Amino acid sequence: MLKYKRILLKLSGEALEGNQGYGIDPARLADYAGEIKEVADAGVEVAVVIGGGNIFRGLQGTSEGMDRVQGDYMGMLATVINSMALQAALEKVGMQVKLLSGLAIEPICQAMSRSKAIGCLNKGQVVIIAAGTGNPYFTTDSASALRAIEIQADAIFKGTRVDGVYTADPEKDKTAVKYTTLTFDEAYQKGLKIMDLTAFTLCRENNMPIVVFDMNQKGNLIKLINGETVGTIVS
Repeated sequence: MLKYKRILLKLSGEALEGNQGYGIDPARLADYAGEIKEVADAGVEVAVVIGGGNIFRGLQGTSEGMDRVQGDYMGMLATVINSMALQAALEKVGMQVKLLSGLAIEPICQAMSRSKAIGCLNKGQVVIIAAGTGNPYFTTDSASALRAIEIQADAIFKGTRVDGVYTADPEKDKTAVKYTTLTFDEAYQKGLKIMDLTAFTLCRENNMPIVVFDMNQKGNLIKLINGETVGTIVS
């Protein structure tokens, strides 16, 4: 029996780089499409939000003297490029996909609306939501929290390159200990950086669980869907 019926999968733009260190790695994209197809074929309704850091970050532009608002909109457009790439990869493996966006960009994607997204999910389509919230000063973490709440997802699945939440950065501190479960209050009190504070607060106030796991480990996504202990659950 499936533990989750509808999820919001949050992917970082950097994850799409694969081993290239920049841009979009076709092999990594194909891997992600395969993982998403597997859970969708199992009967899970899947919405996806992708970051744009492999192409451009708004804060990157600000650090170089660019206006923050303009930089953030450029970052949103980077997420649209990544979303279009994932859409193509999913369609290649036979999935029906609807691309929605915080910014309406005809004829590429329609404006995001709750009713439209839920309608597509109910039809078994994978829904990709690009361009963050459509507003500057908000990250794709915040967009993930907002969209998950809007579509009434069972949880946010935050796919990272680390297999959960640790007491410290496990890539820097070999003594770091992994948490299997955390409450929102525990995570806040310990100062664990799971999502940015706006996103974290949205999830806590709306009782939206966050599952942090290693998306690059093949099979993790379907294991989580089936209720296996993978990663860290914050609730």
